Amino acid sequence: MSNADDGNGADRSQFWALYLTRFAEGFGFITLITLLPTYINTLDPQATTVLGVTVSAGFVIGMYTTGFTLAQTVAVVPLAWAGDRFDKRLVLLCVLGAGAGVYALFPLADSSGSFILVRALQGLVVTGAGLMTLSLVGQLADAGTRADKIGKANAASFAASILGSLGAGAIYDAVGFGPVFTLITALMVVAWLVTWGMLDADPTRIEGFPFSDLAVNRRILTISTFRAQYAFAVTMVRTWIPIYAGTELAAGGLAVGATAVAVTVTAEKATNMVGQLFTGRLSDAYGRSLFVFAGGGAYGAIAVLIPFAPAAGTALGADVTVPLLGGLPPAYLPLVALSGLLGVADSFREPASMALFADEGTDDGGVASSFGIRELVWRPGSVAGPLIAGWLMVEVSMASVFYVGGAFAITGVLAFLAILSRDHGRAALTTW
Repeated sequence: MSNADDGNGADRSQFWALYLTRFAEGFGFITLITLLPTYINTLDPQATTVLGVTVSAGFVIGMYTTGFTLAQTVAVVPLAWAGDRFDKRLVLLCVLGAGAGVYALFPLADSSGSFILVRALQGLVVTGAGLMTLSLVGQLADAGTRADKIGKANAASFAASILGSLGAGAIYDAVGFGPVFTLITALMVVAWLVTWGMLDADPTRIEGFPFSDLAVNRRILTISTFRAQYAFAVTMVRTWIPIYAGTELAAGGLAVGATAVAVTVTAEKATNMVGQLFTGRLSDAYGRSLFVFAGGGAYGAIAVLIPFAPAAGTALGADVTVPLLGGLPPAYLPLVALSGLLGVADSFREPASMALFADEGTDDGGVASSFGIRELVWRPGSVAGPLIAGWLMVEVSMASVFYVGGAFAITGVLAFLAILSRDHGRAALTTW
């Protein structure tokens, strides 16, 4: 396998195969995010008693996402180890094959318990596909183009998010759940065939357990101080924007239809996708920590503005009727605009952050393990965040979810800046 995209057709085809896999992964992931409020309304989670302990409806709603992230947490280390120890292409093919089967199971989920179980299986697939594709992109690309290539891979995922969220909402509104998942299953099969036909075998083999060395890497520890807190922010805010849009008024939502929910998700994905076509290249040229700091801080500031969408919409007279979407409450259009701004902010942060992990993994051996550490650092926030948000939504208010989520992003960037300045010097924001 070549270590760089040197312009020949074989290398370009390998990157395109990986971009297609990112597309398939993103399509499946965003479909479930888009349809999550629909599942909440359809399955109607209620408080239940398990072994004499009352489990609240808020906890069950949180588990719709946390079951997914718990499975991801369990899968990270063995999948990353397998990717470094064996052939990443073979691991990726196994994951894509499993993914086709998992998405075929979603139409059979008819209770909260079965839905949480299939979501957990989806977590295994999304983790494996993400780890292997990003590891291979980082391994194939030169250091000077790494964030650019990762940004393009992420843009492919966001393109899928746009098509997936709009398509899922529209298809569900027209014919229900079944055809949505038939489409995703077919896409996973196509990704398997293209990966099998176009991607070279991975000759790298890393002996031992690379996690142990990378876990004490100074730069990885520095970026992890930010990422651990930022995970709470993104998981809460990104997941609860469509929930806010689609859940019933009695639950604090806007009660718009599935297609309108898809538009709120699409706004964030579209701006993120377009941004990452350029911001990765910029972070390669001008340093990555500044992009992490600026993007993360802006994300937190925008998140805390979301509860003011109703007031802004009322002041602007934004209660309108739109073809395909129908009558919209005043808060809806400001919510779409804020979701788009969140995508702009995160487009600065994401390719720079990923490239930092890819740099360290490639230099120290074990790029899959480096991305595995990146995933593990994310897990506490992604597991606990939805549970916190579910409790806040039911017991406090919908607005409190966005206040708390935004606060996590802001404290994360402040901690990152403090440690960066202490350990790497005052100029670290522009030189690292």
